Amino acid sequence: MVVQVVLVHGIRTSATMWRAQIAYLERRGNPVTAIDLPGHGARMAEEFTLDGAFATIDEAVTDAASRGPVLLVGHSMGGLLCLEYVGAEVRPPVAGLIAASCTSIPRGVGLAAYRMLARGFDSLPDRGMWLTDRMLDRILPVETREDFGAGGYALDAQDVALRSLSVLDLLAALGRIDVPLWFVNGQYDQLRVNERLFTGIATQAELIVVPRTTHHVTVMRPDVFNAMLHLAITTLEQT
Repeated sequence: MVVQVVLVHGIRTSATMWRAQIAYLERRGNPVTAIDLPGHGARMAEEFTLDGAFATIDEAVTDAASRGPVLLVGHSMGGLLCLEYVGAEVRPPVAGLIAASCTSIPRGVGLAAYRMLARGFDSLPDRGMWLTDRMLDRILPVETREDFGAGGYALDAQDVALRSLSVLDLLAALGRIDVPLWFVNGQYDQLRVNERLFTGIATQAELIVVPRTTHHVTVMRPDVFNAMLHLAITTLEQT
């Protein structure tokens, strides 16, 4: 059966960040669904909640699983949510998982610092978007630069989403994941802090570090990330 792919975006962004991957998967012949989480993209008017986020992921996965094995792919916050979802006590119908840019436990000093930085940006003129745009213009290639923010930026959902992540029990979830799992991190990703811990607990995990790449690995190096999709899909096709 043909592997179905479900894509889950990171915080503040939307399904549009996956356009390069969607185009690649369509050329490859793999059906793909890129979702918008509550409070993001086309659902920006909604309130972000963990229950709503997991319900959105589950709906997409359940629908895709009716047609074939599912590869679930999440970036940053989306990756953390996918780890928790796949590692639930009642195993969902997921055949494999790519968790990108998310090997960090969202608690304690690290989370507090991230929230403080986000609030600092939010207090700037234009909520700091001029600075964000300048940074993205420098690090993202032309072919994906527009895609990253085409669905808008969920500035209002950011703090509540960050706060919500602190209740995730990721270490317990990692210990329950019994499907092929690939962690994909950029070399300069700030969320690599618990990389060894995550790969040590998840028994079927492989770690792939992309050189000269930051947290935005999916859009900064789209061809490399597409190669990771090929690796995962090929692996699932052979099982």
